[in-house]
Amino acid sequence: MTGRDLSGRAATRILPVMSEFIVKPDPDDPRLTRQVSGIDQDGAPVDTAVVVERPLTLYLNGQEIVTMMTIGDHPDCLAVGYLINQNMLRLDDEITAIDHDDDIETIVVRTRRRTDFEDKLKKKTLTSGCAQGTAFGDLMERFDTVQLPRDAVLKTSWLYALSKKINTVPSLYLAAGAIHGCVLCEEDRPLIYMEDVGRHNAIDKIAGYMALHSVSPRGKIFYTTGRLTSEMVIKTVQMGIPILVSRSGFTAWGVDLARKAGLTLIGRAKGRRFVALAGSERIVFDVDPAIMQNDPAASRRKSAAAEEEV
Repeated sequence: MTGRDLSGRAATRILPVMSEFIVKPDPDDPRLTRQVSGIDQDGAPVDTAVVVERPLTLYLNGQEIVTMMTIGDHPDCLAVGYLINQNMLRLDDEITAIDHDDDIETIVVRTRRRTDFEDKLKKKTLTSGCAQGTAFGDLMERFDTVQLPRDAVLKTSWLYALSKKINTVPSLYLAAGAIHGCVLCEEDRPLIYMEDVGRHNAIDKIAGYMALHSVSPRGKIFYTTGRLTSEMVIKTVQMGIPILVSRSGFTAWGVDLARKAGLTLIGRAKGRRFVALAGSERIVFDVDPAIMQNDPAASRRKSAAAEEEV
């Protein structure tokens, strides 16, 4: 990662068509879950898998930025993505090193350009993330300058295929629950699937992966299991991705911001159903939902499992 230009200019080759699940959850990783003993509703003893969360303190050059609670996988992507989404790294910044020390739970991102964010760090916004994410500085700093591509499309056949593939792939959620997932997709292909205790961490991991591996946002779709809040909309727009999909619901400010930015915002995407509250002109209805099969009950999220078969 040494000498990486976040604009992608360091790349010397044209990236091939990306295949499905270049990165996906690893529920068998022993660092991410552990077995805990308890009792069930009948008083019978039971062992269950629970997600492990641990602190990770992030430094940018010599300055401490934040301590995040995370499951601990892909720390380099989380660190770089967080700094990008907080507008602390610019696309023309050159990363000279990323040093992660698991023993002392720290990660240091070093850049060629000197950085100083004391004023930005004084201004904090507690986000709506379930793990109490914190945003620094002005959340809208780059929002109004982003021009999302207007020629992007979302075929409903892609949406149904993505939902099925994402819901059925082995994941920490299916193994232990208590976790959010975000997936970078292209057409009907899930590409980068990241999970964490907060959806803000999961989206930052994807932003970091895209920056470190020169993945273009063009033609991409962002899928999340969490609510479509203002934070999720702002980060998706800042990443340059024109379509945001969730199986969960919306907040009013999230919808307002999506309409302002020209972002396609789709929620409550469960089985054959979805609701679009912004950017519906990008949707191409190329398949009759009546002929599509709902996901198997065993692979659905709790919010989808309760949905009636129709």
